[in-house]
Amino acid sequence: MSMDVAHKSWWQIFEVVFGIPFLAAIALQLVVPLSFPRGFLTPAIISGGALLIIVGAALVVLARREFAQHGQPTDPGLPTSRLVTTGVFSVSRNPLYLGGVCILVGIALALNLPWVLALLLPAIVACHYVLIAPEERYLAAKFGEKYRVYVATVHRWIGRARIPRER
Repeated sequence: MSMDVAHKSWWQIFEVVFGIPFLAAIALQLVVPLSFPRGFLTPAIISGGALLIIVGAALVVLARREFAQHGQPTDPGLPTSRLVTTGVFSVSRNPLYLGGVCILVGIALALNLPWVLALLLPAIVACHYVLIAPEERYLAAKFGEKYRVYVATVHRWIGRARIPRER
């Protein structure tokens, strides 16, 4: 496989990898309705879902803005010429996917759709193998040591690696 782009197939995108399970979850909800337990926590669950939607949307907007500032495409089917490690990319190597997952969890909680949460786990596993792993191979081949240092300092989903201080 040539390393000129991370993905070569039309379906190797977030919208397909997460969208198909999301649509299946909606169909399952219609056929086999499930509901989160109702009670005094319901307002907190709905509010938490709304907050996750806002956080997820902010991550997506900030990641797209960071790519744009560096003149890089957000489509992994297009070649990249620079490794973006600033902004939200300084705390997550995959802020677009993280944002999308936050939005989907938020939708599940805010709209009482347990099937979305149930099918999110296989979608995240698929995301790893279909989207993230090829992107990581592509970036490692293209940027070498600079990418390896980035991987060692910024976690895949969220957080920075603790670098031990010398005494």
